[in-house]
Amino acid sequence: MVSRAGAQARRGTLLALLGVLAFSGSVPATVFAMRGFDPWLVAVGRAAVAGLVALACLRLARLPLLPPRAQWPAYALISGGVVFGFPVFSSLALHLGASASHAAVVIGLLPAATAVCAVLRAGERPRPLFWAACTAGAVSITVFTLAQGGGGATWADLLLVGALLSAAVGYTEGARLTQATPGWRVISYALVISLPVTLPVSAVLAATTEITPRWDAIAGFVYVALISMFLGFLPWYAGLALGGIARAGQTQLLQPLLTLVWAWLLLGERYGWATVAGALAVLVCVAVTQRSRT
Repeated sequence: MVSRAGAQARRGTLLALLGVLAFSGSVPATVFAMRGFDPWLVAVGRAAVAGLVALACLRLARLPLLPPRAQWPAYALISGGVVFGFPVFSSLALHLGASASHAAVVIGLLPAATAVCAVLRAGERPRPLFWAACTAGAVSITVFTLAQGGGGATWADLLLVGALLSAAVGYTEGARLTQATPGWRVISYALVISLPVTLPVSAVLAATTEITPRWDAIAGFVYVALISMFLGFLPWYAGLALGGIARAGQTQLLQPLLTLVWAWLLLGERYGWATVAGALAVLVCVAVTQRSRT
């Protein structure tokens, strides 16, 4: 019995790690996409494409195309967080000049923010060390952004914080619903209920904004639409359900470091020791929050 539980936990951790690997390429892929598409079209259009794919998956599986009405408020939070909030805020931040490596460090606080949302939502009573680590992480991000911004926070930094908080809310509600509903259905319903907004807005933006069909822009858009917005959530939510939110969620500690690697390999970004130090400081703080949550 113990070995079976241990095997399930390991499988959940591996699935969550696969989801983190998929998410880690989102920021560089967004940079590529905006080389040929308007930032708003990248942010909203990716959700429209993913929503159509999710709709097709639900229909092929012969499942209801909408979630139970009692769960609509929870799905509205997921939609507002990961379908609209994170894509819009992160795309605009990158459009305003934030580098992929800078965004990776700021968004690296996401696991701690998600843990805080989960604590508030579930009524847990974590140890004081948890709150101390969260505070230290927030201070680390503040110092990093002020140092990078010449002593002041930029609009891009504020947008990245908005992306961070949005994703934390969406992840928390998604993980909560995944305990009773398969993860792929959770993200599918969140995308489908957003289609009445994302589809017409995307059509208008596609008709009124300039589009340059470069191969790298198309590849970036396809990545954020199919992998970041849909396929990445399948192993992520499944991993949280199998391995437990606290344990499997620790794999997200690797996401900012992986994004830094992709920014270096794919975008040729060069960053100094300040960026590396900021990423490591956030990593330590988030690790402490994950281990001291209960």
